[in-house]
This record gives sequence, structure tokens and C-alpha cells, in this order.
Amino acid sequence: MEDIKECDFTEMKHVDYTNRNGLGRSSLPALLLGILFLGMFAGCAVGPRYRTPEMKLPDAWQQKMTEGILEEEPNIQTWWTTLQDPTLNSLIKRAAAGNLSLQEAFARINEAHANLGIARSGRFPAVDGTGYFERSRNSEDFGPGSADGKLTDNYYGTALDTTWEVDLWGRITRSIQSADASLQAMVDNYRDVLVVLYAEIAYNYIDVRTLQERIKYAEGNAGTQSKTLQLTQDRFKAEITGELDVRQAELNLARTESAIPTLKTDLAQAINRLGVLLGEYPEALHKELAQAKPMPRVHEKISAGLPAELLRQRPDIRRAERQLAAQTARIGVATADLLPQFKLDGAIGFQGTKDFIDHSRMTWALKPNFRWKLFEGGAVTGQIKVEQARTEEALANYTRTVLAGLEDVEDSMVAYIQERERRDILARSVVAARRSVQLVETLYKTGLTDFQNVQDMQRTLFLQQDDYAESQGQVTKDLVRIYKALGGGWSPDEPTYKKGVLDKVKGKLKLPTGAL
Repeated sequence: MEDIKECDFTEMKHVDYTNRNGLGRSSLPALLLGILFLGMFAGCAVGPRYRTPEMKLPDAWQQKMTEGILEEEPNIQTWWTTLQDPTLNSLIKRAAAGNLSLQEAFARINEAHANLGIARSGRFPAVDGTGYFERSRNSEDFGPGSADGKLTDNYYGTALDTTWEVDLWGRITRSIQSADASLQAMVDNYRDVLVVLYAEIAYNYIDVRTLQERIKYAEGNAGTQSKTLQLTQDRFKAEITGELDVRQAELNLARTESAIPTLKTDLAQAINRLGVLLGEYPEALHKELAQAKPMPRVHEKISAGLPAELLRQRPDIRRAERQLAAQTARIGVATADLLPQFKLDGAIGFQGTKDFIDHSRMTWALKPNFRWKLFEGGAVTGQIKVEQARTEEALANYTRTVLAGLEDVEDSMVAYIQERERRDILARSVVAARRSVQLVETLYKTGLTDFQNVQDMQRTLFLQQDDYAESQGQVTKDLVRIYKALGGGWSPDEPTYKKGVLDKVKGKLKLPTGAL
């Protein structure tokens, strides 16, 4: 924001309308000097001075729910590298270059930058060039059309017309402030898209590896249950057991096999989604991701920093604050309409029938003027109230965004801690279920138990392995969710952008290749 003087016009009820009928006998030079004098002091701005709202945030996260999460400054700018998965790193890099949502967000930056240029143009005179050519003939009844007695002659003219508004009350200044804050909001909107995109890439990639693990367990259990079915069939043929054991074995196998098509469908859809997120066709990554690989590694100790750091790091909070600043400036733009608007209009040119570009054929005009909306039926004050209400709405949105950010971080940390505990319990249950299957199969073969126990334990093993694989993936996704909630995925830049905005954006935010 520019450093400007603030004008206090909160009390504007009593306006002196005396001597409204003219400028008296003041000479043109005196009037011109008066306009220039006003221009020298332009920069005084009506409307409220914007100050960033003060938010009192908690000093720390809830200790009971975040045990094991450190308050050290987190390394979240490139959080995906902590998972030590080269394939994920590659996907993130390619998404930054090809994702269409990023390109759309960057186009909004360009649009906001252009709007800032439009707002700044109000500080300069507007100059129009005009020109004309006319060939005409006068009637003989009215005499010749030129000094040399000709009835027909050519007429030429050219001029430069200019108008310049003196920003006495800061209408233009406030417009620039609003456009500048809107540009910064769009930069943070780009960052927010970046944060969400990287998290979405990680979520879907983790889903791919989780589903591949679950399919492996399903197919392994199906293979074991197929051998058990063969065993029951052999025992039935030998008249050792009844047909019921065969049918139960068939049922158990069919249940397990029925889960595989659903898992493969989910796997294909997750890979398709990754392709689209990279800005490619859905089938683009199927060959690359077809081979099953281990889940990304999760470090048990992570850092989340302090709540106050969210105001600086989360792009959605930064964007909401800049939107509030932009809207606050619009109150000043509307308030300036209560006061007279001073302009200086002028023109200089040449007119003639030949050799018209000559000092003797020069024309010029100077027209200082003002316009004052003395009565608009409440339209001006109504517009001020509209902008004030929108500012209150923007303030409420900013506060809500901050609270939602705090909630998001708290929820993600609790989910991570609890799911990690659940994963460890499931790991123990898988070991117990696997040993139970071995024991019950031995008992069945020796005739010491019926097949119902075999069926139950095999089914339990499959469910526990499936839950364990799903929980492993969920732990990693919850960790990613923490990084996303903290606003990870971009490098903090200086808080405002005054010069070279797009150069900073292109150089530091890793914009899509070829976006400009």
C-alpha cells in the first residue's frame, strides 16, 4: 500500500453551498494555478485506513491430542520429499508444469495485474488524437468558401485532446490500493491451488499403492482358500467329510474373489485421476504405475510449528486478508463521490485549408472544470453503505478462514495420531490371525475341529490384512493432510508486491511452463 495522507470527512452533513454561481473574476492563470496547487496536494484519501485485523491465536496445539508432534518449525515447503518416494516426487514436479487448475489460477494473476495497470492509469492524463479532412462547395448565393474566391475548397484539422483528474480526495489512490490488494489475493490464490494440488497428487498416489497392497492380500488369500477348497473336495471324495465343508469352502473363496474386481476398479480410477491432475489423458500413467511398489515411508516424528504461523503460511488465510484489504479501499472510492471531482481538460491543434500545420493556424483550449454530485437521491451514500457491508462480510470471511484453518490442523493431527495407533493394533491382529489360520488348518486336517472354524479364521485373516493395508495408507494420507493444513507446498515470499510482481511469481512460485 502507498503512504498517503488520510482525510477525515466523517462529518459531511453541513456543506456550504454559497457562491456556487461561478468563479467570479478570477483570471484563467489564477484558476490554472489553483488546479495545479490542488494537484500538488493530491494523495489525501478519504475512507478508512486499512489495518490487518489482529487475531489472538492459541499459543500451542492441544497437547493431549497431538502427543508426539513437535512444535519445531516444520519443513513443509517440499514436504513430499520426506516420504522418500521418487515416483511421487516425479508426479509432483510434472503436475506443477501441466496442471490446468494452476494455469487457470495464473491467468487470474495476469488479469489482476492488468486491472492494477488500469487503476494506475488514472494518475495520468488521457490524451486523444483527432484529425479530419473535408472537401466542400458553397452555394453561389452565399459566396465563395475561401479567401481566394473559390466555391470549392479543402479543409484540414488535427488536434490533441487531453483530460486529467486531480486525485484530491484519493479516489484514484484507493482504486489502486484495491487493485493492488486484489492482485496479491490472486497470487495467494495460486499458492492455495498449489497446496491443494500437491495434496491431491499425494492422496491419489497413496491410494494407488494402498489398493495394490490390498489386491495383493486379496489374491494371496484367494490362493490359500482355493487350496483349502481342493482339500475339502478331496476329503469329500474320500468320504472323510460331508458336502457342507465343500460348499462352505466355495463360499469363502467366492467372497474373497468378489472383492478383487472392486479394488481393481478403484485402482484404475485413482490412476486415471492422477493423469488428469497432471494435465494429461486419464490413461497416461497406467503403464508407469502398473507395477506394485511399497507405500511411501512415514517418519514417526513430525513438526507442526505454532498456531500463529498459519497466518503467514496458509494461502487461503493470506488471500482472505488481501480480499479484506481490497474491499476496505473500495469504501474510499465510494466516499470520494461525496466530494467535487476536479478535472483539467485541454486541446491543441491546427486548422486550415492549406499548410495547416503552421503556428498561425494553431488552435488551443484550456478548460478547468469540476463536477459535484449535489443530489443523487441517496445513491452515493447507499453505495458507501454497500461497500461497508461488503467489508464487514470480508472481515467475517477472514475470521472464519482463520478459525477453519486452526480446525483443519487440529483435526488432521488428531486423525494422524489416532490412525497411527490403530495401524499398530491392526499389525498385531494380522500376526495373530495368520497364526490362528495355521493352527486351525492343522486341527482340521487331523479331524480335531470342523470346517466352520477354518472358514471363520481364513475370512478374519483376509479382513485384518485388508484393514491393515488400508490403515497404512490412511496414516500416510493423514500425514499429508497435516502438511496441507499447515499450508505446505510453496515458499513464503515478501508479504506485499509492489514492483515486478509477475517476475517474482514466475521466478519463485514455479509457474507452469509456457504459461506466459
